[in-house]
Amino acid sequence: MRDRFPLLLIGFVLLVGGAGTTVLQGAARGSFADVLSTYRSEPDGSRGLYLLLEGAKVPVTRTQTSLDIVDETTTPVLLGVDFRDSHRGKVGLFGLQLDGGFSAPDDDEPTVDEDPEKDVQHRGANVMLAQAATSKERERLLDHVREGGTLIYVPWGHRDHALLQALQIELWRADPALGMRTLVPAQPAPHVAGVEKVEAKVQAFLGLPPGAVPLLVDDRLGEAVAGLVHYGQGTAIVIGAPELAMNKALARADNALFWRSLARAASKTGKLAFDEHHHGFDDERSVADFAARYGLQFAIAQLVLGVCLWAAALRRFGRPQPPHEEARVGGTDVLLATSRLYREGKHGAHAAQSIVRELCAELAPLAGARARATPGEVSTALARRARPELAQALDRVTVLAADADTDREVLEVAKEAAHLRRLAHAKRLSKARGATHAAPPVTQSKGAAS
Repeated sequence: MRDRFPLLLIGFVLLVGGAGTTVLQGAARGSFADVLSTYRSEPDGSRGLYLLLEGAKVPVTRTQTSLDIVDETTTPVLLGVDFRDSHRGKVGLFGLQLDGGFSAPDDDEPTVDEDPEKDVQHRGANVMLAQAATSKERERLLDHVREGGTLIYVPWGHRDHALLQALQIELWRADPALGMRTLVPAQPAPHVAGVEKVEAKVQAFLGLPPGAVPLLVDDRLGEAVAGLVHYGQGTAIVIGAPELAMNKALARADNALFWRSLARAASKTGKLAFDEHHHGFDDERSVADFAARYGLQFAIAQLVLGVCLWAAALRRFGRPQPPHEEARVGGTDVLLATSRLYREGKHGAHAAQSIVRELCAELAPLAGARARATPGEVSTALARRARPELAQALDRVTVLAADADTDREVLEVAKEAAHLRRLAHAKRLSKARGATHAAPPVTQSKGAAS
């Protein structure tokens, strides 16, 4: 125990550190998640929206798999999912902004002076895990809508991409200086039932194609912020105000009522499935997935670390330490006092029988017998298990113990018992290693010969 104390101390420190980190993350109420993630409880998260719909008895769920396969019975809800190919571009050191965000470079991106209140799309611990949707996922979403499904999409920013181009929707950048905007229903529709006004910051106004239905428009400018577009046999709902889905905006005006009406109307074609895969969450926890997400070198380093800790746990730290002087002297005194009591009291036969009982208790697991089995029962069980040499040695010890009375005879019983223990130990090692080892021979003592 003392030899492995440093390793135990290191393990305890790591355990306490891991537990403390878990508690702190739990106390942060989902700050580890990405912006607009339904796991994030920070002001820029969408956990409140998910709980709101769940409490309103709207069928909702979360998906942590890619959109290569879209369930026909669900309505995908994409909050801030990026479809732009330039998402992989990096800005600054490793693509990290000073506030922990991650964004793609663009020639049309306003400078800090032009856009002082610019929000960063990705935050939290998943900033480097959030990924853009692939072209295959985009085509699968379009097929889902074309075949009669419904899609709710809240794009981030004001730049067009292939998905919006397929839906014939244009995005016009809203001036950040406008600040909070009041949005009103453009016309009566089930998606805005009971809504009088909605308040949120707008990132982009929508240029809808002919035949589209505007849902929310700016009260002053008259520009569409949310619209419903027919595509094939299905519909796609696009909202140009990402803040509308954030926790901090649900308490304003009729924002919560708008989402409840929109969700109830959209859920008629299937359960609402909030996409979390593109916010950095994955339901697979394998070494291959770890290597794919973080790099093969980290997976190899983790494996090497585990092997090193395992090897360190098997070796001794330093030479064996002798027992303390008090323990050694005390044990010797107890042993001498016990032997003197047996010798002076003429209890040689009792001592020999005690040796036999302890020997049977040690051999009982090896023979498959009960712990308090008699020497004869243990010997018979050993013979049945193809261990005749152990059975014969136990019989010899039993015969010697039956006639033992003097100190010399008790000593012979103890010697035979020690040889039998060595023989049994060799059998155990041979079975554990899966190889045949030559067992040490059992010497014939003078007492047994006589």
